[in-house]
Amino acid sequence: MGMTDILIVDDERDIRELISEILIDEGYQTKLCGSADGCLQELKKSVPGLLILDIWLKDNEMDGIDILVKAKRDYPQVPVVIISGHGNIEIAVAAIKQGAYDFIEKPFNIEQLLVVVRRAMEASRLRQENFELKRKDTPLSVMVGDSNIFKNFISNLDKVTKTQGRILLTGESGSGKEMAARYIHANSERASKPFISVNCASIAPDRMEDVLFGRDAGNSLPTDGLLSQADGGVIYFDEIADMPLVTQSKILRVLVDQKFQRVNGKSEVKVDLRVISSTSQDLREAIKQKSFREELYHRLNVVPINVPSLSQRLEDIPLLFDHFAKNFHETQGLNLRELSIEASTMLQTMSWPGNIRQLKNIVERVLILGDGHGEVSIEDLPSDTKSGDDNVNGVASGTIATMPLREAREAFEREYLITQINRFNGNISKTAKFVGMERSALHRKLKSLGVVSMSKIQKEDN
Repeated sequence: MGMTDILIVDDERDIRELISEILIDEGYQTKLCGSADGCLQELKKSVPGLLILDIWLKDNEMDGIDILVKAKRDYPQVPVVIISGHGNIEIAVAAIKQGAYDFIEKPFNIEQLLVVVRRAMEASRLRQENFELKRKDTPLSVMVGDSNIFKNFISNLDKVTKTQGRILLTGESGSGKEMAARYIHANSERASKPFISVNCASIAPDRMEDVLFGRDAGNSLPTDGLLSQADGGVIYFDEIADMPLVTQSKILRVLVDQKFQRVNGKSEVKVDLRVISSTSQDLREAIKQKSFREELYHRLNVVPINVPSLSQRLEDIPLLFDHFAKNFHETQGLNLRELSIEASTMLQTMSWPGNIRQLKNIVERVLILGDGHGEVSIEDLPSDTKSGDDNVNGVASGTIATMPLREAREAFEREYLITQINRFNGNISKTAKFVGMERSALHRKLKSLGVVSMSKIQKEDN
């Protein structure tokens, strides 16, 4: 079976064969099956493009809803169309809630059946394409950079990859905390086991426990939560500060005991997990506000690692630009273009509140909207990127016109040099080289303009 195949599961042989004949006439390939177990076996063997499933399977331990839940969990990219007989609309609605793509009623109208199948197959194709793209989207564990601050950061990550210690990644939104978590996982002995990411901010609080722990549904098979799926590997809690308080105390117990109970479950589920969490908020502040549990903080924060923001590593921008451009070229077929020196300088003087994610979006925009193959020039950059901090001294904003020449010149020089020093992360040698001055002359100049006290200037040139 494969992407163009349709698996039909119905306990009435006539119905299975009728649906199959209709679909074969339309050029689809089908596989037929009469029981719940047979269906799960077939899915294990190979993943179809679509599953058509009768909601009532007589004489089976599991009914259609059970299979649906299991199929959605293990094969999320496969759409499931439900067959429901006898005008039983409530069940069809329950199935849609559980993630079914659509339903058809028995006795069915052939046209309606085909419309639903065509739509579902199209959805399946798109989903598969997206899935492939995501898979291709360069191994997420590649880290790119050359600045000293980045090198120190990587060496901190390398120190912890081989340990089991829990890690708390802190840093601004978009700075690449998940990348860092994936890098740790890819270079650890758990690399062959799952990496499961839990976005604590996007899961509704009342769904959080179902999602994490899974649920016991009484007579049918329990659904596994993300903790079970991560067994043996890494679970990554993204934006841990957004996890509801009630869930926090339960997670705390999992960390202590390495076991938990499903929602409504009686038995203990044992897991072997390495936990990595991240936050862009100040957890100590959250503890003060009583929105984060202190004991959990101490358990998660065994090894704290700060992920540098992009404004701390501006000199990496050209490298990152090339890396993303290659990535978009390979996954989306966009023209591969290089960054001109002018455009690179422009990007290095911007402010980056959205960090690496913002840069990645800019690269994508430039490659989609820009024409051709040549170097990316300043004109190609989106207009909202043209300047960083609203010119601290009002140099570009007209105030300069009110100053005598000497002051205006000083104001301009000061701002120009501050911008360049930030670009090279406080490294005076690199700045001097770029602006075309001797180091000692640059030092004197900075002193006369009162720029010396800048915290960014490195004490030693590395």
